[in-house]
Amino acid sequence: METIRKYGKPPFRIGLLHGGPGASGEMKPVAVNLSKDFGILEFLQTEKSVNGQVEELHHQLTSSADLPAILIGYSWGAWLGFLFAARYPDLLKKLILVSSGAFDSKYNHDLMNIRLNRLNQQDRKEAEELISAINSADSDNGVLKRFGELMAISDSYSYLYADDDLVNLDLAIYQSVWAEASQLRDTNELVNCADRIRCWVVAIHGDYDSHPIDGVEKPLSDKLDNFKMIKIEKCGHTPWRERYAKDTFFEVLRKELVE
Repeated sequence: METIRKYGKPPFRIGLLHGGPGASGEMKPVAVNLSKDFGILEFLQTEKSVNGQVEELHHQLTSSADLPAILIGYSWGAWLGFLFAARYPDLLKKLILVSSGAFDSKYNHDLMNIRLNRLNQQDRKEAEELISAINSADSDNGVLKRFGELMAISDSYSYLYADDDLVNLDLAIYQSVWAEASQLRDTNELVNCADRIRCWVVAIHGDYDSHPIDGVEKPLSDKLDNFKMIKIEKCGHTPWRERYAKDTFFEVLRKELVE
């Protein structure tokens, strides 16, 4: 299976990490946009454990990138990049966290209620049924896909729908990796990785993202001297799909890639 996609021309110093876990391919629009000016690597994760994905990323990066690299991690990919930066600090020049989940579970107590309350009654009922299915054995990739479609609506300020379906969802990866990842957050193992990170860490977060911005900014500001938060207005969880924020997002991202 293809796990590394290349865009643009060498040098390839920028790597993209998708979210999910298990949503490989969703960073392609970002890769295509940035490849006008940079050599871009899009990494697709296939392992079914957190450690497996960190080591898979190590192999991908060392076999294809011009090091030290810049990693751009989206959603779950932000956490993966954070874990990687702690384990392999010499390999990264900068880590950019896009729409990261909270690094402390105390900020997440109302997350799903926020998401569900943004939906109409019919969609909310469907989302609740899908959550039950995902948490049980009675589920498949189609269930995860439909749940993702509903969450894209609730997580967005003004969502721009795409004609092409770029994402290859894998429920098995989602269930196994997310169970481990949430445990790492709940036990503070995730945020404590900051003690071993030496590169600059930049977070880009929309002001309408249902994932709380304070859950990223406050823990990382306390832990990292080399940390910066960039907030984008009228922007939800997927900045490049936001009608009013996508241009600002790419402008901010390009600036960080050359600094």
